Amino acid sequence: MSNLHSEPPADRRVAPRAVPRQSRSAFDVCQGGVVLRAILFVHGVVALGLAFGSAGWLGWLTDLGLAVAIALPATLLWLVLVCAAQKLWVKLPLPGQWAAMAGLGALCAVAGWAPLVALHLLEPTGLGGWAPLAAGAALAAAIFHWLQQRMRLQLPATTVARLAELQSRIRPHFLFNALNSAVALVRIDPQRAEDVLEALAELFRAALVGSGEQVTLGEEIELAQRYLAIEEVRFGARLKVSWQLDPRAATARVPSLMLQPLVENAVKHGVEAAAEGGEIRIRTQAHKGQALISITNSVPSGPPRPGQGMALRNVRERLLLLHDLTMRFEAGAIEGGRYRVRIAVPLVP
Repeated sequence: MSNLHSEPPADRRVAPRAVPRQSRSAFDVCQGGVVLRAILFVHGVVALGLAFGSAGWLGWLTDLGLAVAIALPATLLWLVLVCAAQKLWVKLPLPGQWAAMAGLGALCAVAGWAPLVALHLLEPTGLGGWAPLAAGAALAAAIFHWLQQRMRLQLPATTVARLAELQSRIRPHFLFNALNSAVALVRIDPQRAEDVLEALAELFRAALVGSGEQVTLGEEIELAQRYLAIEEVRFGARLKVSWQLDPRAATARVPSLMLQPLVENAVKHGVEAAAEGGEIRIRTQAHKGQALISITNSVPSGPPRPGQGMALRNVRERLLLLHDLTMRFEAGAIEGGRYRVRIAVPLVP
C-alpha cells in the first residue's frame, strides 16, 4: 500500500487522457441485486402457478419443494451463462437477443428438470419435455424484458436532473479562487501557475462526461489529487492532506466525478471553516472482493456550517444506480471530532 502526503500527480503536463466509457447493457446480470430479484421472480411465478393445481397446503408445499429443485439451478445457470457471454449477446440484433435469451431459458429449464426425471423423483407430464421448455422460455423472456426496461429507466427524469447538476457542479467561487491563485503565481512561479491551470482544465474536462458514464477508481483519485493541488495553492499550510492508496483497489468502477464533490465538501466544512485549517485523509483498500474508500476530515469547533446534503445524496444515488445492492455508502461524524464518508464497491475481476 502506497502512502502519499499532499502530492499531486507527478506530471500534469501530459495531455489529458480520454475517460474510458462503459455503456450499460441489458445483459449486465452480474450483480447481486439482479440475481436476487430474478430468483424471487421465478420462484414467485412457480409458487403461484402450483397453487392452482394443489389439493391443499401440504400438497402445495411438496410440489413447491420439487419445483424449487428445478427452478433454482435452472435460474442460476441462465444468469451465469448470460453474465459470462454478455459480450457475445450484445452483438446480436434485437430479435436474435430475444431468441437467444428465450432459447437459453428453455435449455436451462430442461437441464434442471431432466435430473429429477432420471432419478424418478418426478414423473414426466403428458407434454413430456415440452412443459419445462415452454416454462423456461417464457420466464427467461419475462426477465429479459425486465432487464431491458431496467436499462432504459435506470436514470429517471428527476435523478437525471440531479445527476446533471452534480456532474457540472464546480462551484463558481472555486473557479474564481483557482484563477486568482494562478494569476498570483504567474509572475513568481510560472511553472506552478501552469500546473494549476492544467489541473483546472482536467477538472472541467471530467465535468463534461455524461452523467451515466463510469471510470476507474484510480482515475477518480487522480482527479481528486488535481483538485486538492489547486486548493493547496489557496490554503497553503492550512490544508493538510494524507493519502493511503491501495493499487489493488484502482480497477473498481465508479461514477465519473464521484470523489471530487466529497473532497470539496471536506475542504469546505473541515478546512475553510476553521481559522487554523484542517486535515483530510483519503484511503483506499482492496478487501474481500471490494474496493473500500474512506474520506475523513477534521471538524472545526463551534456550531457546524449547515449544508443541504445534495452532494452526499447524489453520490449515493449514482452508486446505487451503478452497483445496486452490491455497494455500501455511509456518512457521519465519528470519534475524535471528525467526519467520515465510507464507500464500498465491487472490484472488477
